[in-house]
Amino acid sequence: MSMPRLVVLTLSLALACSVHAATKPSARRAPAKPLSMQELLDTSRPSDWRRLDPQNTLLLELADGHRVVIELAPSFAPAHVANIRTLAHEGYWNGLSINRSQDNFVVQWGDAEENAARRRPLGTAKAKLPAEFAFRRGNAGTFDWARLPDADGWAPQVGFLGGFPAGHDPKSGTYWMAHCYGAVGAGRNNEADSSDGSELYVVTGQSPRQLDRNMSMVGRVVQGMEWLSTIPRGTGPLGFFEKPEQRVVIRSLRLAADVPAAERPAIEVLRTGTPRFAQLVEARRNRRDEFYKVQAHHIDLCNVPLPVRDIKP
Repeated sequence: MSMPRLVVLTLSLALACSVHAATKPSARRAPAKPLSMQELLDTSRPSDWRRLDPQNTLLLELADGHRVVIELAPSFAPAHVANIRTLAHEGYWNGLSINRSQDNFVVQWGDAEENAARRRPLGTAKAKLPAEFAFRRGNAGTFDWARLPDADGWAPQVGFLGGFPAGHDPKSGTYWMAHCYGAVGAGRNNEADSSDGSELYVVTGQSPRQLDRNMSMVGRVVQGMEWLSTIPRGTGPLGFFEKPEQRVVIRSLRLAADVPAAERPAIEVLRTGTPRFAQLVEARRNRRDEFYKVQAHHIDLCNVPLPVRDIKP
């Protein structure tokens, strides 16, 4: 016996309503909230981090007891880094000084003696080095290139190469370190190959990217930038100190490998060639916390943070 048409219609409508209710947006699971930069770091894995290589780490000790930790970059400037290792190993900078602090630009250290004949000898370090403004990938061995998604006005591509902010030209296959805050370079005269690595500078102001591919870049500060960026500005031309007492004395500048293990900095830096770092870049590129009302959809190379943390005992 068949059901009345009205009953069948009523059952069909009830079934349709129940299916619709089950698929309403309000009943679906809300998408996960994107993690903040701090949350990404807090949930990172040990494999997301790396310890500094003592053979590529400089410890700059200032007279006031403050320490600056510098990671050297042999992939970018192998001859300069080799010379710097020798200079540090032989104590070249011990007792010399920071002689320049130019507002919104750099601090620079080395021998302040203007008479070349009275300058401190380089010891067994080389007096002549090639210009190392850029290099081709084939000369660098294995490394990780983490390209950023946004355009840059100074390079066809930008990203991070083994932990260092860098530009890249795919046509020539060359890479070079960018002049971001904390970058360390070797001073020179007008001649491209006039640097011996004994005069070093650190970028303490807005990134002077016009210097990219014009200087031999040797590393970056990973800890202690506050002790360099707050040095009083020099009053002479280009920020040089006019009086000897204005200079900041360097107690020592040593290679970490020459320091007892207990005295080395117990820190790690975040690897830049990992999915975790890519997530961190996006979290910084588009801030999604309640304070930000408009997302940028862009990030500048020199605004990408490079996290450092203390190693837990």
